Amino acid sequence: MIKPAAIPAVTRQPAFSMRARDRLTIAGLTCVAAFFAVGALFPVFWMVTTSLKPSGDVFLVPPRWIPNPPVWRNYPDALAFMDAAVVFRNSFLVTGLSVVGTTLASAVVAFPFARLRAPGSGVLFVCVLSTLLLPSQVTLIPEFLLFKYLGWVDTLKPLWVPFFFGTPYAIFLLRQFFRTIPAEMDEAAIIDGCSMLDLFWRIILPLSVPALGVVAIQQFIASWEWFLRPLIYLNSSQNYTVAIALAKFRVAFGGTPWHLLMAGSMVALLPTVTLFFVAQRFFVQGIVVSGVKG
Repeated sequence: MIKPAAIPAVTRQPAFSMRARDRLTIAGLTCVAAFFAVGALFPVFWMVTTSLKPSGDVFLVPPRWIPNPPVWRNYPDALAFMDAAVVFRNSFLVTGLSVVGTTLASAVVAFPFARLRAPGSGVLFVCVLSTLLLPSQVTLIPEFLLFKYLGWVDTLKPLWVPFFFGTPYAIFLLRQFFRTIPAEMDEAAIIDGCSMLDLFWRIILPLSVPALGVVAIQQFIASWEWFLRPLIYLNSSQNYTVAIALAKFRVAFGGTPWHLLMAGSMVALLPTVTLFFVAQRFFVQGIVVSGVKG
């Protein structure tokens, strides 16, 4: 009679040791993340503390990290120096119009690339994408000559009108997202009597709110932080944006009032920080949307 082979005993690792290992791993990753977070937030900390110091304490050695007492007067002085009411109005106007133009125009251009088939559409889309490889500095001179011919120099129009023609990156992102929407919805809508305009406005756009939010947020941040384009096109102080107004604090021969500059920078940072906390879920979705394959 054949005896069955003996089954070796399985030694199980205690559950508590696995949990301890997981806790150590999480603790180690948390320490690494905290280390890099401190390094990333240190410039913001220096900006906040410097904005509350008197001018003589900015470059003390050793540095005085916590101002005592804080000089809150720096903020109204900085806002008065940069003419905050005018520059913030101009920045919000330029940023708002560029966001609306980029979002709507890019969606209009991306829709036929994603849902329609026409001879040469693939080649045309490649041409649109190829403009991403062209640095913006290359087109500055032709754009300036064009806007000078139109009489738009020293106005806000060169800062927002071009975005009503869309941007290559936004067109690509929205096109990739539109292609993830099932084509059966188009067929059902057309059978029910929808035109292509109704299909775009009533079906595609409502289903694409996450992607549209990503485009709007990215354009808001980019437009708010602009410095080069306003520096080229704006000459009059009544047309200055926030970035140009902050540059007014820089004085030759080391006379820059750094405490006021940091106070103005903190106020200029508030819109983007507020936007991040209000719409942070769109930032996370932007990572997902950017990786969607068509």
